[in-house]
Order: sequence, then C-alpha cells, then structure tokens
Amino acid sequence: MPALPLLTLLNRITTELTLPKQQPLPTSSSTTKDNTDDTILQCPLSTLSILPTHPLALIKLAHDKIHSYPFSEVPACWRRLYTDASIREAIRVIRKGIEHKTDDGRNGGGAGDEGEEGYWIQHAVRLLDMAVIITGAPRREEMIEELLEALQNYVEEQEQEQEDTGPPRKKRRKGDTERGIFSTAVINCPEIRHPIPTVLNMSLQEFETHLQTATQPLIIRGALEHWPALHERPWKNPEYILKKTFGGRRLVPVEIGRSYTDAGWGQKIVTVREFMDKYMFRSHVFSSDESEEGDEGIAYLAQHDLFAQIPSLRNDMSIPDYCYTSPPPPAPGTPLASKPSQARLDEPILNTWFGPAGTVSPLHTDPYHNILCQVVGKKYVRLYAPEESGRVYPRGREAGGVDMSNTSEVDVEGWDEERWPLFGEARFVEGLVGEGECLYVPVGWWHYVRALTASWSVSFWWN
Repeated sequence: MPALPLLTLLNRITTELTLPKQQPLPTSSSTTKDNTDDTILQCPLSTLSILPTHPLALIKLAHDKIHSYPFSEVPACWRRLYTDASIREAIRVIRKGIEHKTDDGRNGGGAGDEGEEGYWIQHAVRLLDMAVIITGAPRREEMIEELLEALQNYVEEQEQEQEDTGPPRKKRRKGDTERGIFSTAVINCPEIRHPIPTVLNMSLQEFETHLQTATQPLIIRGALEHWPALHERPWKNPEYILKKTFGGRRLVPVEIGRSYTDAGWGQKIVTVREFMDKYMFRSHVFSSDESEEGDEGIAYLAQHDLFAQIPSLRNDMSIPDYCYTSPPPPAPGTPLASKPSQARLDEPILNTWFGPAGTVSPLHTDPYHNILCQVVGKKYVRLYAPEESGRVYPRGREAGGVDMSNTSEVDVEGWDEERWPLFGEARFVEGLVGEGECLYVPVGWWHYVRALTASWSVSFWWN
C-alpha cells in the first residue's frame, strides 16, 4: 500500500527522536561529541519525560518560553524542545490521518481538499513549518524536509489512485493561481533621470577590478541566464510554485502593508496558496495615504530564507560568482565605518523577496555588500552614497530600544520638503532591474526599492 513507505519513515524518525539519558553537558575541554551535547537536555527532566506522550502541551510551553526573551537571547533548549515536540505531534497527526483513511476507505484529503478529510494534512504541514519558521529547526532541518517530502508523495499517490479507480473527485475551485504566469504589467514606472551604470555579461575579473577602483552600484545584465528559475523551472509560473510548496500548503511569514516603516504595518504566517490567491493577483495599487492606516490588500514575503525552509527551490538558482570576491570595507568616515566590523561570512546570506506590484523596501543600508538578482518582474531602485547620510535623515533608536539607524525617515517617492529639506540636495542614482538582471549594492549605500510588477528577487549578502 502507498502508506507503507510513509509509516516506515514515521517509525524510523520516532526512534531517532529518542533522547539519551539526561546528564551534564560536556565541558569546553571535552573532546567527546555525541547526543549528550544536545541542548534539549538542558530542559527540565520533568518536561523531557512527557515529550513522547504530551508533545502538544510542550509546544505551547516552549512557544511561551521562546517569546519571553529577546530573540537573540532565547535559550537553545527551548528552540530544540519546540522542534522535537512539533515533529512528534506531526507524526501523531499523520498516523491518525492514515488510520482514518484505512478504516473507512475514504481519501485522506487531496491537493485541493482542505475540508474535514484533508484537515490533518494541512495541520501536519503547519506543525512542521512552524518549527522551521519559529526556531530554525536546530538539528532537525533534514528530518523535517524528509518528512514533508514523504507526506507529499503519499498525498499525490492517494490522489492518483482515486483518479484511476474511484468516482470523479469534486472539482477544485479554480482560483487565480491557475493563471499562466504572474502579471508583468508595469505600474507607475518613474522617469529615470540619473541612471545606474549598466554592463553586459561582466566577467569575474572585471567585477573585481570594479570593486577595487570604483565601488559604485552597477546593473549587470546576462549573469543569470543559466538559472533554471528563469527557464525550464520558471518561478513566474504559479502552478510550478504550488507544486514545489506541497500544493501551496507550505507556510511562509509575510509582511502586511506597503513598507515596514508605515504605521499600519504588521506580520502574519499564511499558506503559499493563500498568499498567492489573496495578494499576488490584486490589481489594486497601494498608495502612501492608505499606508497610514494599514491595509490587508498588500503583503510581502520579505527577507526570508525560503531556501532553508524549502531546499528544493535552491536547485533552481545558484550563487553568483561575484559573491566570492573580497570587496573593500566601508569607506572611512561613513556611518558603517564607525561601527564594529561584521564577522567574515563563510558563505553568502540568501534571502527571498516575493510580492505583488507596489511593495516597497524603504530607504536603508545593509551591513554587507549585496547582489540583488531579479527572477520575476521588474523593480525600481534608487541609491544614495554613504557620503549622503547626513541628508537622508537616518532614524535613531525607537520604542523598545530597537536601533533603526540603518533606515531613513524619508518617504522617497512622497518627499515632504518642509519635513526633510536637505533630502532634496542629496545626490542619487536610479534604475530599473528586470528579469535576469543583477543589481550590485556596495556596503553602506542607501537604497530604496519598489516593485513595478509582481516580483520575485533573491539577495546575496557577502563580505
């Protein structure tokens, strides 16, 4: 039966989740490395003793503990407990769902069936994705991905079996995601007055020379032509994205509102299908007036490491060779130069930016050099050199002690001359970044980005 491989995997994972007897963690001088250095063993013994039998209660406990600390100070044991409890509860849900199907012969839920029969599938996916999103799933990233892949294979086999032998399934409601591709219609494209220099097929040697001599922004064309995401596995095709995200069941964190500096901005976690159906095909264009009150009409999957959560998408692109150069540090006398230097990265930091036309990244700086690669759609970008920092009105520390000095107060395309008089004197360069093109943003350069179409970008930070 199709369920057997999945059940075999559940048994194996359950065995792997068995914890060793709790004992003191090895000292820093210890050379022995085994499961006894697992930080989950720092949780109270009374908590660990009920992990196999009461995972749902421990998910809530660990969630409360995690959110009682600043994110950077969360003890690792609670992140580990949340992860293992989530996996155990997901296994329980999957077993129950399979048993339900076996007992009455009904389908356990298809790709478009999230009613009573299909609820357990979405519930199991939610448990596993929340573990990844909230904790990073320490020690369990591969386990979770393997479990999700096996569950997806099981569901697809069940659907195929019913299609071959059973009565016709109720037709799934056709949503916007059945359209051929995301819209590439350009909305509100500004006139380009101070263009960013643009080059074609820049070699690695030419890029290294540029870093050492000019350290200016560049738009590079032709550097991504080998990416499958642009051709044979196109990210502009909603059906392909649904297929890679378990029929759109996978969860993603999104920002609600035009920009994170707007008063009504917020965050929530939604399924990929909900995100695409509700936000990616809206024709409404978000205005700066609406942003003061907030709006559920626009959402942005912004600065999220989607490739860690869904590794199979990582195979559709590659890190640009430009990210393996040694760029110069921030220029002396600039704001970043006065701050402690960032630790050297072994590998570039990858983030995804996916959203409809009108999403905005407000004027800000990054602590690393950045290659922004445009995979779907087109974006307008404007950049200011570090020397212009005094004219772009950096924010300071805000309520709660959050340091926002890397973000400008200025609404770039809604500039208020009385409020920010010096901004009109700041020199800038600007341009349009289209599909298959890269934008190089030197460290410390202020940059503002607005999507002119439905858009998907990948940024690579390196130093």
